[in-house]
Amino acid sequence: MTAVRKFDTGATRDTDSGKFDYEGFMSPLVVKRFGEYMDKHRVLPDGTLRASDNWQKGIPLDVYMKSGFRHFMDWWLDHRGLPVDADVEDALCALMFNVQGYLHEMLKARARAAVCMVDDDQGGAGGTD
Repeated sequence: MTAVRKFDTGATRDTDSGKFDYEGFMSPLVVKRFGEYMDKHRVLPDGTLRASDNWQKGIPLDVYMKSGFRHFMDWWLDHRGLPVDADVEDALCALMFNVQGYLHEMLKARARAAVCMVDDDQGGAGGTD
């Protein structure tokens, strides 16, 4: 049986015990700054605006890796007190973008593989009986 919370108003709800605390895991300051960075980079060279989720269409892992490393170098140089050409906040946001994109592609591949395994266990999609 699940424990229930009762609020001063009389409303009830199950407890949040054992549930992820997404709000606590993230910093609103970071999410806001990342959103500003991403929105700024939606503008293409010809002035058109790409969709905010355009990156989710798929970018190769090696592109994320190479870009991520360049931005990591900016962060590292700044951390060591060495000259850097980039704004370090932008470099950190760009690094976050590349890490998120890389992880997104890995998770998509894992999900596709899981679906394929289910299809294989069931005799394949579209097979005849």
